[in-house]
Amino acid sequence: MKVKKNDTVYVITGKDAGKTGKVLSADPKANRVVVDGVNVQKKHARARRQGEVSAIKPQSGPIDASNVMVMCPKCNKGVRIHYVIEGENKYRACAKCGTNLDTAKPLSKRAAAAAAEEKPKKTRKTKKTEADKA
Repeated sequence: MKVKKNDTVYVITGKDAGKTGKVLSADPKANRVVVDGVNVQKKHARARRQGEVSAIKPQSGPIDASNVMVMCPKCNKGVRIHYVIEGENKYRACAKCGTNLDTAKPLSKRAAAAAAEEKPKKTRKTKKTEADKA
């Protein structure tokens, strides 16, 4: 999932299409995000103690992550994201202008080691015939 907490996103489909907001939480397993001011639902809060007042409070519900696009600060539009790997760092970038959308994060030790080694592919050995030997 390419959308993270605190990203500013643009909603592209659904009843809230065209709205922008900040991502309050992201759930990668369910592929859902909660965006501030989008998919607002009513929550009935009951008075639990003496002196409290019952109320109907609005709260943002989750929407599918495929229905939002991350806003590029430079383009000021909803854009697609691609990952850039430079040496030991990996970061998300705008697909249009290439702007870094988050601070460069160092690769894990395992990924860095794999990128450094770049082993050649193993090929299967075949039996050489008399014609190949000549």
